[in-house]
Amino acid sequence: MYAAALPGLGQIYNRAYWKVPIVYSGFAALVYSVSFNTSNYNMFISAYQDFIDLIPETDSYLDIKGFANLDPLQYDPVLHPTTYNPSTAGWVKTQLLNGVDYYRKYRDLSYIGIVAWYLVTIIDANVDASLFDYDISDDLNATVAPLILSATGLSPGVTIKLVKTF
Repeated sequence: MYAAALPGLGQIYNRAYWKVPIVYSGFAALVYSVSFNTSNYNMFISAYQDFIDLIPETDSYLDIKGFANLDPLQYDPVLHPTTYNPSTAGWVKTQLLNGVDYYRKYRDLSYIGIVAWYLVTIIDANVDASLFDYDISDDLNATVAPLILSATGLSPGVTIKLVKTF
């Protein structure tokens, strides 16, 4: 229950202090992934919206690094209506949409990863707590013994049971 209240608290309760940095490193990596993918998603969606509108002042798509080797004379129908190539403009539009879809997908997967990591830390603390006083000494025995069945309509036969003693 401690791990559900605050990540890492279940590991501290179980005296597995070495796991706490791993728990928070996992959360830090996933939060960084959300931040990175969100900022790139916002950049690409803004660039796409600026590319398809007819306002010359909105040109954030020129800042996208993937189009640095292309000349805006070839693909920009708003700033250069006489020199642009429609197929190149279509390719740029497709690339901007691909960037939007890519970063949205991995942003959403990062959010799912945070929830999954939270559940993994809770399960780890629960399993560690349930095995905290488990006996792993050398005096564990297993024997094979016959099992006697009562006469309740079962057909006779040979049955073996496994008996473990601790």
